[in-house]
Amino acid sequence: MSHRRIPKRKAILAGAGAVGIAAAAILLPHANASQSESDSEARSAPRTMSAASAADLVSKLGEKLGEAYGGAYYDAEKQQVVVNVVGNNNNVIVEVKKAGAVARSVENSAGELKSAASTLAEKATIPGTAWSVDPKTNQILVTADRTVSGERWDRIESAVKSLGSGMARIQKSSGEFKPFVEGGDAIFGGGARCSLGFNVTTQDGSPGFLTAGHCGVAAEQWSEEANGEPIGTVQAATFPGDGDFALVTYDDPATQAASTVDLGNGQTVSITEAADAAVGQEVFRMGSTTGLKDGAVTGLDATVNYPEGTVTGLIQTDVCAEPGDSGGSLFTQEGSAIGLTSGGSGDCTAGGETFFQPVTTALAAVGAQIGDGGAGDGGAEDNGGAGDGGAEDNGGAEDNGGAEDGGAEDNGGAGDGGAEDNGGAEDNGGAEDNGGAANGGAEDNGGAANGGATEDPGAQDDGGAAADGGAAGDGGATADPGAQDDGGAAGDGGAADDGGGAHDGLGQSG
Repeated sequence: MSHRRIPKRKAILAGAGAVGIAAAAILLPHANASQSESDSEARSAPRTMSAASAADLVSKLGEKLGEAYGGAYYDAEKQQVVVNVVGNNNNVIVEVKKAGAVARSVENSAGELKSAASTLAEKATIPGTAWSVDPKTNQILVTADRTVSGERWDRIESAVKSLGSGMARIQKSSGEFKPFVEGGDAIFGGGARCSLGFNVTTQDGSPGFLTAGHCGVAAEQWSEEANGEPIGTVQAATFPGDGDFALVTYDDPATQAASTVDLGNGQTVSITEAADAAVGQEVFRMGSTTGLKDGAVTGLDATVNYPEGTVTGLIQTDVCAEPGDSGGSLFTQEGSAIGLTSGGSGDCTAGGETFFQPVTTALAAVGAQIGDGGAGDGGAEDNGGAGDGGAEDNGGAEDNGGAEDGGAEDNGGAGDGGAEDNGGAEDNGGAEDNGGAANGGAEDNGGAANGGATEDPGAQDDGGAAADGGAAGDGGATADPGAQDDGGAAGDGGAADDGGGAHDGLGQSG
C-alpha cells in the first residue's frame, strides 16, 4: 500500500482521472408537477429518491408512526420507499403518503418483530444461525448453515414455531457462517490477513483506518506485507458482542490517509460520508481476496451466531465474500461508506449471505470521522483564497468550503481538483471569488481549469477506463459500480488477473 504516502495533490489528481463511479441523481419529479394537478395530489404521490434519502426518511417515519409502523424498504427499481403499516388508521396512511412513501398493509409491527427476535436470542443462540428482519415479507428471516442439524435443527425450528404463524421463517444455507479472517493480501497481523475498510481521522486528529473487529482482536499491529514492518496499531476492537469493528491508527502521524476506496488497476472512488443502510439498497464491496462485488441489502439489525460468539447489529446482504475480505469496504455508488465486511457463508462461486458492521455505529463507538475533513495540506492558511484553493480555517468547514457536502472530505477543495460538484463551496472555500482562481476548486464542477474531471470525475463515457474499464484478465466485479456507461469495469471489470486486486492494498487506498 505504498500509495498511502503519496502527496495529497497527486492523490487528488490520480483519483480525479481514475474514478469510475458516477454519482446518482436524486430525482424529485414533483418539483415540476403540472399546474392542473392539485397540491394535495402532488404531496401524496410517491416520490422517487436515492437510497440515502430513503434511509433518512425511514428513520423519521418509524418514530412518527409508533405502533403502526411495520418496517420499510427501498424499492430500487422504482426508486421509492415502501412503508409497512399495521391496521387501517387512515391518519397513518395519510402521514406515509405525505412523506412521499408507499403505504403497504401488513400484519406484524416493528415492535412485535423486535420482540420475536429477542425470543430467538433466548431460545436459539446456536452457532451457525443468524436472523434479521425482512421488511419485504414482514417476517424475521432465520438462516441456519450446514453445521446446524439434528438436535440443534430441532431447537431452532421449535423456537421459530413458538413465535406464531407468519412471524418468522427458516432457510438453510449451504455454507458455514464464519468470520472471513484468513487469506487475502491487504493487511497482515499475527498470521492473519484482512482488508482495510475506510481511512478515518481520530478524535485527536491522527490518521487511522477501520477494519473488522475480529481482525483487531487477532493482532495488535498490522503491516502492508506478511511479516513486514508494522504500519498501524489497534486502538480499539469489538468482537464478538455488539459489533465487529476495530480502529487502527497509523504509526506514522504524517501518513496521508486518503478518503478513497482502491478498486484496483488505478481506479478509486472518493468516500465523502458515512451513511446508514436501507433494505433494498444497491451496494458494492471491495475486498483484498475477491475484489469488487455488488449486491443488495436484505436485512438490518442482524444477529449472527459465529463459532467465536454472537454478534448483533449487523447489515445482511446477498453480496458474496471470501476469507481475506474481512474488514473490507461496503459502499454506495454515490460514495457513502456503509459497512465493514464481518463474515458469512458461501463464496463468490456459489454465493451466500454476507454480514457487515455498520460504519456509522463503528465511527460513533470509536469517536472517529470519515476522511480528514479537509485538513492536512489541502488549502490555504487563512481564508480559502491563497495557494490552490480550500483553506484550513474557512475553506474546509462544514458550511463554507469543501467538507462533508461541499467538496469531498479528503480533498477539501484543495490541490488542483476541487470537489465533485462545487469545488469546495460558493463563498469561502475554493469558489470563484475567494479560493478558486486558476487551479483551486473550479467554477461549477470542480473540474474547470486544471481541476480534476469535467462533470463525470473519472471519464466521459467509460467511467475512467478506456476499452475494458482498466481491467484485464478475469478479475473484478460482477458489477460496474461506477460510471455512466461502463462504470470503470466493463467486461471483466476492475481487476488485473486476480479478482480486482492490486497486489498490496485492495481495501482502501491510504
